[in-house]
Amino acid sequence: MKNKIIIISLFLASMLWSCNTNTKENNATQPKQNMVSAKDILGNPEYLAISYGGYRQKTRDVQPTISELKDDMKLLAAMGIKLLRTYNLQLAQAPNILKAITELKKEDSNFEMYVMLGVWIDCKDAWTVQEPNHDIESEANAGEVDRAVALAKQYPEIVKIIAVGNEAMVRWATSYFVRPNVILKWVTHLQALKNKGDLPKELWITSSDDFSSWGGGDLSYRTEDLEKLIKAVDYVSMHTYPMHNTHYNPQFWLIPNYEKNLSEEDQIEAAMQRAYKFAKNQYRAVKKYVESIDSSKTLHIGETGWATVSNGFYGENGSKATDEYKSGRYYELIRNWTNSAGISCFYFEAFDEQWKDAQNPQGSENHFGLINLKSEAKYAIWDLVDQGKFEGLTRDGKPITKTYNGNKNQLLKRVAVPPLKQ
Repeated sequence: MKNKIIIISLFLASMLWSCNTNTKENNATQPKQNMVSAKDILGNPEYLAISYGGYRQKTRDVQPTISELKDDMKLLAAMGIKLLRTYNLQLAQAPNILKAITELKKEDSNFEMYVMLGVWIDCKDAWTVQEPNHDIESEANAGEVDRAVALAKQYPEIVKIIAVGNEAMVRWATSYFVRPNVILKWVTHLQALKNKGDLPKELWITSSDDFSSWGGGDLSYRTEDLEKLIKAVDYVSMHTYPMHNTHYNPQFWLIPNYEKNLSEEDQIEAAMQRAYKFAKNQYRAVKKYVESIDSSKTLHIGETGWATVSNGFYGENGSKATDEYKSGRYYELIRNWTNSAGISCFYFEAFDEQWKDAQNPQGSENHFGLINLKSEAKYAIWDLVDQGKFEGLTRDGKPITKTYNGNKNQLLKRVAVPPLKQ
């Protein structure tokens, strides 16, 4: 009997040791969220990225509530998004997003969402009646950087990237752009804080700007300060917008004579393929220049997107670029390319925002979202509705349904063929 007891005790001890070992092994294979770094996330298709603004109203004076932000975070997570980009810190939205994500993580330990925190940068007298002075920066910039530092220290498990400026160096941003030395100043400042241990060393610092600002176009942008900036950032975040170029640089978009006898469907597809190639060529141009300065530097897409409505340059009386079909096709092409190529793409954007062109409801800037203000998924993500990804989730109290009631034939009636080349 004694021997039997000893054998049973040894067996139970063995089982307990085995369970503990398996638990340790399982825990070892599950990376802790606060240990995930920008290096782990960027270029990883398991961490899809998107640009996000949660504004519902025609003015940003009405800030999204924590509850509204949490609903949006759940929808983004259902879409496979795990990294989102914000744009400024003067308003409550960005810090409230971090609070919303924190609450969701407490409610569900498996909830995972990270943030590229945007720092808005202006020149002196930007957005005033005075003439902007592009050679001197706004005094408000220092406060923006300080707010970013405070939030990165408060939420190190969520804030993985800080982006200094949004299209802040490109000269067509006539209301506010600055010279590269201003961006360099603040990037250098943040890198110094990392080196001192005042910010997490795993936090990555970048600036998110137009492809031309990163030396991918006009050679006049290729300055000594830009070279220093490329060396100073942890990676380069560039923007590319073929949709805008259907008006400003339309040669790639217009239907060539040798395609005029194709079916309308084939003409549209050919145009979208050229738009896709246009974006890839801009990416490659920046990559080539960046690697000539610092061959170790990686490059990701901080913004690209395609509006679904326009009563201006891109609509029926313009380049005929904006509709849900073309937008959905662009989304598919860009996501497939960037996911397969190991490029993060902060697609612009998650939801329509009507404050951007509040006096013109049909203005294209109001219609870049994948989900509209009626809580309807646009054509680009109809498949996610079909897959039940949004089951049980709502936005503003409404379930996520499809635009056009999911009737593709009705959608296609709104699709126009691009103009012919003259």
